[in-house]
Amino acid sequence: MTSTDVRNDADDSGPGGYAAARLRLLTEGARSGPPRRAALAELTDEWLSGLFTAAAEGLKGVSLVAVGGYGRGELSPRSDLDLLLLHDGADPKAVAALADRLWYPVWDLGLALDHSVRTSAEARKTAGEDLKVQLGLLDARHLAGDLGLTAGLRTAVLADWRNQAPKRLPELQELCAERAERQGELQYLLEPDLKEARGGLRDATALRAVAASWMADAPREGLDDARRRLLDVRDALHLTTGRATDRLALQEQDQVAAELGLLDADTLLRQVYEAARVISYASDVTWREVGRVLRSRAVRPRLRAMLGGNKPVTERSPLAEGVVEQDGEVVLARAARPERDPVLPLRAAAAAAQAGLPLSLHAVRRMAATARPLPTPWPAEAREQLVTLLGSGRPTVDVWEALEAEGLITQLLPDWERVRCRPQRNAVHIWTVDRHLIETAVRASELTRHVSRPDLLLVSALLHDIGKGWPGDHSVAGEIIAKDVAARIGFDRSDVAVLSTLVRHHLLLVETATRRDLEDPATVRSVADAVGTQGTLELLHALTEADALATGPAAWSSWRGSLVADLVKRVSAVLAGDAPEEPEPGAPTAEQERLAVEAIRTGGPVLSLRAQTEPPADEPAADPEPLGVELLIAVPDQPGVLPAVAGVLAMHRLTVRTAELRTQDLPDGVEGGSVLLLDWRVAAEYGSLPQAARLRADLVRALDGTLDIAGRLAERDAAYPRRRGWVAPPPRVTVASAASRHATVIEVRAQDAPGLLFRIGAALEKAGVRVRSAHVSTLGANAVDAFYVTGAAGTPLPGQEAASLARALEETLRA
Repeated sequence: MTSTDVRNDADDSGPGGYAAARLRLLTEGARSGPPRRAALAELTDEWLSGLFTAAAEGLKGVSLVAVGGYGRGELSPRSDLDLLLLHDGADPKAVAALADRLWYPVWDLGLALDHSVRTSAEARKTAGEDLKVQLGLLDARHLAGDLGLTAGLRTAVLADWRNQAPKRLPELQELCAERAERQGELQYLLEPDLKEARGGLRDATALRAVAASWMADAPREGLDDARRRLLDVRDALHLTTGRATDRLALQEQDQVAAELGLLDADTLLRQVYEAARVISYASDVTWREVGRVLRSRAVRPRLRAMLGGNKPVTERSPLAEGVVEQDGEVVLARAARPERDPVLPLRAAAAAAQAGLPLSLHAVRRMAATARPLPTPWPAEAREQLVTLLGSGRPTVDVWEALEAEGLITQLLPDWERVRCRPQRNAVHIWTVDRHLIETAVRASELTRHVSRPDLLLVSALLHDIGKGWPGDHSVAGEIIAKDVAARIGFDRSDVAVLSTLVRHHLLLVETATRRDLEDPATVRSVADAVGTQGTLELLHALTEADALATGPAAWSSWRGSLVADLVKRVSAVLAGDAPEEPEPGAPTAEQERLAVEAIRTGGPVLSLRAQTEPPADEPAADPEPLGVELLIAVPDQPGVLPAVAGVLAMHRLTVRTAELRTQDLPDGVEGGSVLLLDWRVAAEYGSLPQAARLRADLVRALDGTLDIAGRLAERDAAYPRRRGWVAPPPRVTVASAASRHATVIEVRAQDAPGLLFRIGAALEKAGVRVRSAHVSTLGANAVDAFYVTGAAGTPLPGQEAASLARALEETLRA
């Protein structure tokens, strides 16, 4: 069907014909993207013009004007129709009647309508008071009626905008900043708002408004394509959901990707992120130029007076060879020759980051277009400048993004292309892979005083997740890439080996500390064997902290840090030649002995709660951050202790961080059987901790079977149903081979939920195994727990029995 056919259908059949033609246009597969948006706008123009002509017969001094997105001729399937009925004020009653005859047919078709009725003076006055109205009028387009009236308004609105730009542009910039703070950055969000988030369609519209002011203009390269891509995604979102929505929800992404002919949802997100990055960078450059122009206008009259009317000389301060500061930006010196100086891009970037200044767009583009490639291996200066850039802290982010926007990063590090704008579908991660790597370098720059080789720490931070662009285990793939990149950068063989080890094992410390029994010599020896040297251990400790801090707030805490520090201390002792001794039952503390005796005397559980705090190692704090609360429980040995305790804690909304269970010997002279001692670390999910007496009372009832924990937890889940959204992957249970010589280690990876530890404990109890210790780790919505279990005789489970236990536990959790 041609555009002419569509218009004829609309003309012949009135509103019904328009609705049918609109439906055919949106469902036919031949057109999409800009042609479909333009055709939909043209079809709507014809229909509204026909309505206006029929309703305004004989009425003079009135016109129908499209504003906003409709004014730009860009109609998405569920876009609002932004309309202004403009009149000269001569006959208000006739104009009101005309408005009714226009608006009601639109509403009757179920179309969203944003409408207003104003004179030119009223429109200009409203625009002066409301910036959003002003922005909409900048795209005003005549549809029908008095063309002179519309043209006069357009001319006046543009003149007002340009005259008031010194005042209105800072207001617009503040509006954009507030929206970004509220909605977040489009290029990093898993469920982004394509319109409102920073780097979205609102920002693209703001850039058009800045250009219309004649005060500054955005970098044009790639900007139109980025805006078109976001509009295409929004079109597909409207068509797949049937709703006027701008939020790209997780459950819609596969359908939207299919509508656009893309491979999968990750490909879709990556394209969205790339488009948002272009718009965000263009916004940064444009607003910086606006600020420079406004400062220049404010200063120029005073300078002219001081210099007797002569033109002021621009001050240029040298920063490095071939690099100077000018007007608050880093630019190339007049004598700089990028085509003869391959290190210049890194030198300019390092100088900018060290000075905390932005790189000039002109300088970056010139270097991208003319700079020669670095030789392989890099000269020492290039490597040193890269390390300086990475070690410059927070300013590194903006400088790196400027280099990346013009393709300089992939010129320097071709492997970067695979991680650029790559989404991470994990609630723990708040950044894309590439931004996470830079954030890790920023965090690592704060730890360079803690290591003897800051250069290796910073480069390992940059490369630790570089394998995420490849199939399989990203640590294994990253090790191979890191070897190649490190050699190309110019590190010697021994440094290359250290960097590849750091990348291969960047998760080793935190995973071992939170999921393994640190009292088991096999655990400590395995880490020592993997790390190899004290120097590598020192670097890995710092990289672990930087990586976790750059991941998101859920990935690091004082508790997690204390576990890692404890592991590092033990591994360091092994590397120094102090072999760990085989674990022996330690002598009970006075508190543990007292609880054990009382448990035998009362024949039931006794417990105590005690806050655990620890100040930072290098600077003791007056108010140290709590590591959690130590929960000590002693109970006469009996079945069902683990699920009972876990269930009671879940009922009281307590999160379990670590859990250790062991049989406690009684003091000499005390008889009455054996006692189980549970030494756990817990934290309140929210609110304050419950009283120990309440916990004990519920635990007594749980152990004697009068408290239906499963039923209580199910009632609570039913009272707070989960919202529809992303479907979590199924749980996975595995046996960790060779993790311990004293027990079988069962690893559980599952979606975290209240009562998860209770369900696991009940399943293990049903299987007839004893839990020696449990190591619980929660990262965002993901629980990764390890359970050291033995048979009735206190020995590890045979291989087949362990595998059967893992399968049974997995089936239980899937149910």
